[in-house]
Amino acid sequence: MTESNSDAPKFTPPPNDPWKGLRGVMAGTLILEAIVIALAFPIVAKVGGGLTVASGTYLGVLVALLVLGSGVQGRPWALQFNLALQVIAIAGFAVHWAIGAVGICFACVWLYIVYVRRDVMRRMERGELPGQEPIE
Repeated sequence: MTESNSDAPKFTPPPNDPWKGLRGVMAGTLILEAIVIALAFPIVAKVGGGLTVASGTYLGVLVALLVLGSGVQGRPWALQFNLALQVIAIAGFAVHWAIGAVGICFACVWLYIVYVRRDVMRRMERGELPGQEPIE
């Protein structure tokens, strides 16, 4: 009598890697967020009471982390890193309300990305992605 392995995949993997596309979307979102945060430098300088060493360092480090983070999207911890960056961006309310607002907008985008990732994972497990076939 043979034992069936319940952890074995029941369907073939899809011919096109869905995670490759998702990694591209996540990297692109981080680059877009870096551009938007970088464009906030003049806003903080003119409207927000001036660009101080603390606010300039915060914005510069955040932009650098966002750009560098776009290069690590293939790592297993990338999504957690991206969500942590959103918490840091929302903390930008301490620098200027516009930075915090941008952080909230992009946090909504990241919540949608998490939803899409979960949906693709469920569909892959059920064999509903195009090109998936049952393993006999």
